[in-house]
Amino acid sequence: MKKDITSIFKAHLVPKEVYKGGKNIPPTDKKIYKLSSNENPLGASPKAVAAMKAALDDINIYPDQTDIRLREALVKDFDGQLTADQFFCGNGGSEVIDMLLRAFINEGDEVIFSNPCFLPYSVFSRWYGAHQVDIPLLTPNYELDVEGILNAINEKTKVIFLTSPNNPTGTYIPKSVMDDFMARVPKNILVVFDEVYRHFADANDYVTALPYVLEGHNMIGLNSFSKTYGLAGQRIGYGYTTTTIANYIRLIHKPFLLPLTSIEAAIGALNDTEFIEATVKTVLEGRKYITKAFDELGIKYWPSQANFFIIDPPLPEMEFTDKMMEEGIMVRPVSQFGAPGKVRITIGNAEANEALVKALRKIMDM
Repeated sequence: MKKDITSIFKAHLVPKEVYKGGKNIPPTDKKIYKLSSNENPLGASPKAVAAMKAALDDINIYPDQTDIRLREALVKDFDGQLTADQFFCGNGGSEVIDMLLRAFINEGDEVIFSNPCFLPYSVFSRWYGAHQVDIPLLTPNYELDVEGILNAINEKTKVIFLTSPNNPTGTYIPKSVMDDFMARVPKNILVVFDEVYRHFADANDYVTALPYVLEGHNMIGLNSFSKTYGLAGQRIGYGYTTTTIANYIRLIHKPFLLPLTSIEAAIGALNDTEFIEATVKTVLEGRKYITKAFDELGIKYWPSQANFFIIDPPLPEMEFTDKMMEEGIMVRPVSQFGAPGKVRITIGNAEANEALVKALRKIMDM
């Protein structure tokens, strides 16, 4: 009996959707403002860049075998509330998601997430044969459906993804909601709390994973150096959790996982308080400026706690995206994230934000 190579493919991998990242600026002489990928509006941390440059003379040798130096730097960044054994690192937040799913998911297990959300939650879990359970955020305000998630839990449930602030909606989970959820979720389930945009959240009742980890809950706080620190191109992410969970996940941590320049950049960025503060200030000021413009123009948007907005565009999403590109503004349609018809717009620096508002006014006047 003749068989081809596809006979040994894993059935749960094909044919399925794959995660497609945001586009880069195309070759052009025209000024383009990239407000489509939630990147840092100020560039990269100068201390991180200096640390990378200083490491270039040593790139002919292997980097640190483990991530211990970065984990020790993270202990300082968290004011000593966690130990180095409670952190684990990877090549970006996406790889941290992959690592924890690889560590916990067997074929047939269930993973819960809430669309609209970051697509890798579902795509990556499928790689390991998991059944994806989508408990959508409650409309019209994109609130977490706590009862829906708790009612969906069964003996096959292994991992629940929560995100605050959420990508692509910019909405967050209030502390009272998190307290209630964590008090009721079964103790044999891992809760992954994606908080990569936490530095931009200024709501009085915003909460990270930290207090729940300190209380001993089975939770992972997922973080990245791509946003606040401006190191998206270096691919550095980390998680923090209980010592038991972190030690377990590090069993599958590859030796020499992080490039030398990434390790040095991350440590340098953690020490760059001035850059972090400037980034947050730029985003918060930009958020107010763009919010005011949305209100004046009558554009439907959702209040954001992140460095981006999701809007209901005045034109069909792809037409709107193309029109904005004609005006030199890159934005991102987010149907792939579970928000059909919506568009995500990153908050830029003052110049980019002014160009954005100018383009919006022109389109609204058409």
